Amino acid sequence: MGLSKKISLFEGEKGNIIKITDLNIDGIMRRRLLDLGFVPGAYVEVLRKSPLGDPVAFRVSNTSIALRKEESHKIFGELV
Repeated sequence: MGLSKKISLFEGEKGNIIKITDLNIDGIMRRRLLDLGFVPGAYVEVLRKSPLGDPVAFRVSNTSIALRKEESHKIFGELV
């Protein structure tokens, strides 16, 4: 039985694929992220991080999206 590691999207390294399990965001930002494809069960690839680490570019639903540190710290998933 394999152990899965639960991490925030921000903790992912370039090239990691993360399956979303939780979004700890409320309000308008939660709705916006859900509309963009950041839904539980979705697979997200970490594309690149800026030199200072903020923002981070992700690929979800065949779309590249950059999120700020404060949002990507609140989205959790398992490394695939």
